[in-house]
Amino acid sequence: MTTQELVAQIHKKQSFLCIGLDTDLEKIPAFLLEEEDPIFSFNKAIIDATHDLCVAYKPNIAFYEAYGVQGWSALRKTIKYLNSNYPDIFTIADAKRGDIGNTSTRYAKAFFEDLNFDSITIAPYMGRDSVEPFLAFENKHTILLALTSNEGAFDFQTKKIEDKELYKEVLSVSTTYKGAENLMYVVGATKAEYLKEIRKIVPKSFLLVPGVGAQGGSLKDVCEYGMTKNIGLLINSSRGIIYASDQEDFADAAKIKAKELQQEMKKELERLN
Repeated sequence: MTTQELVAQIHKKQSFLCIGLDTDLEKIPAFLLEEEDPIFSFNKAIIDATHDLCVAYKPNIAFYEAYGVQGWSALRKTIKYLNSNYPDIFTIADAKRGDIGNTSTRYAKAFFEDLNFDSITIAPYMGRDSVEPFLAFENKHTILLALTSNEGAFDFQTKKIEDKELYKEVLSVSTTYKGAENLMYVVGATKAEYLKEIRKIVPKSFLLVPGVGAQGGSLKDVCEYGMTKNIGLLINSSRGIIYASDQEDFADAAKIKAKELQQEMKKELERLN
């Protein structure tokens, strides 16, 4: 999917919502455990209930790898279902991969070619030769971890090197990579005050922003400091939507929560226009 196609979907749906499919067998409604594939059954119900309110889905790969072959099979069925039934949805493999040379190429082939995701999250610590193999794939997007929403982000990401924070160096250097036009960045909503500085370095890039809702991030603040004329934001919500209920009405409850966020986003888009 091209960036232009993603922006068109945002305007069409009046939403820049990304729903995280962090599917945990210990949290999904108990009655689904009787299904042949409870993970996929849960995902399918959430997708069918919310697809008109969001522009992206983001399976966190760890939640599937944890269940071995069963989990990987559910992931494969989920992405195939999305691509077959809702091809206009932007898909993100939240895999946080990162290795050098041929290894990165193999990771990229796994998620871009075999599973056919539109994008993947990448840890940039190993530098240029760990990122550029992902950027070599046409109309696929690489989402670098820049400034994350966890408490440990302050261990390294905001430390200064020659009077410049490390996350700013990551942003600056990454813009020189071959294929950098296909880069996006993870910036946590709990770090909204940093967005003004981030936009000076990557003024046009899309930012994937987790942390709104369950982690206390403010949608209004993120939009104020991070939104561009081209929107430039994907706001992710996972637990606050998909686990809104643990009863048989779980999909309907998820739809209500997604609708609440979508309506807030609509107001922000109207303010932009």
